[in-house]
Amino acid sequence: MTDNTVAPASAESTAPTGPLDGVTVLELGTLIAGPHAARLLGDMGADVIKIEPPGKPDPIRTWGQAEVDGHRFYWTVHGRNKKAITLDLRSDRGREIFLQLAERADIIVENFRPGTLERLGIGPDELSERNPGIIVVRVSGYGQTGPDASRAGYASVAEAASGLRHLNGYPGQLPPRLALSLGDTLAGMFAAQGALAALYRRTVTGKGQVVDTSLIESCVAVQESTIPDYDVGGVVRGPSGTRLDGIAPSNLYPTADGTHVIIAANQDSVFARLCQAMGQPELATDERFADHAARGRNQDELDALIGEWSSQHSADKLTEILSEAGVVVGPVNTVREVVADPHLRARGMIAEHYDERAHRTVLGPGVVPQFSDTPGGIRRAGPPAPGCDNDAVYGGLLGLSAAEIDELRASGVI
Repeated sequence: MTDNTVAPASAESTAPTGPLDGVTVLELGTLIAGPHAARLLGDMGADVIKIEPPGKPDPIRTWGQAEVDGHRFYWTVHGRNKKAITLDLRSDRGREIFLQLAERADIIVENFRPGTLERLGIGPDELSERNPGIIVVRVSGYGQTGPDASRAGYASVAEAASGLRHLNGYPGQLPPRLALSLGDTLAGMFAAQGALAALYRRTVTGKGQVVDTSLIESCVAVQESTIPDYDVGGVVRGPSGTRLDGIAPSNLYPTADGTHVIIAANQDSVFARLCQAMGQPELATDERFADHAARGRNQDELDALIGEWSSQHSADKLTEILSEAGVVVGPVNTVREVVADPHLRARGMIAEHYDERAHRTVLGPGVVPQFSDTPGGIRRAGPPAPGCDNDAVYGGLLGLSAAEIDELRASGVI
């Protein structure tokens, strides 16, 4: 087990930094998908340097629904394990400084609209000329090529255009949105995965490459059998409410205390254990429910039988009975219950971040995955202000003098 928390007494920890210790990442762009990819790399130990234009901070710094003393706290987690510098990429001096940083970096993560880096004169060709080993991770709405490449893209549109949103909700109703930017998060995860694969390949070839990730493709990639089902059988899968059509039993079931639990027993052996726990072992061999296909055909009838039984017990009692029987069961938790969950606490998944802006400890999700020998961790919450690490990065990484940094600041380059 690894401990993913950071002690609140210090703004930055010297704890082990993870398997990507020694890897330098430059982060360009704003909001969610690209910065999420960079955060994941930072969680695994990479030295992530976030670059913001002078006077134009990433809007995500002000996102989040809770506000205390003028601060919101999405940035606390989203910006964690990053240094923050400012740099005007539209100026000649700023572009040259960026290329100098790229010479010393391993990975660049950007989520501008395709063509933006090229117009600035810092596209992959220029970057690889200065650093043949550089890996350029590009996140966009529709990818770097294709007829829609130039279109702007947000997660909400990607989720809908990919078919993902059509699968959500209840039949006959407008498809609701999950209360998160799922398309951005998926794209960030695929982008980080691509960065790691390219980093490995560089150890073989010595050369970097471009990793091209899009929001819409990331949403398509997680849709299981929807495409082959349509291709071979003409099946257009739609929303199925609290269950998956044909997968039974796996649904929300009522309890005696007015709540619901998830019971998932669609595998033959697990279903037999559920029937035994219900005191109705004969259901396991009933021809209506004897195998996966039969249970799918008779899903409504089966759900009614399980619901009749589950409604006689409290949620806690159901969890106790079914857990002892080896049946998969769980609650529908709000964040209140998640934060208090002893298992997640023991795993370090409810982690402390010391927010330098608010001078307080703030809880957030821990680091995933966990590593046995080189654990990642939370070395720092989101840096308090754009450019707060200018002196450390420009002086330390590029070796600029204090006078040179002051001149850059005075001229508006940083």
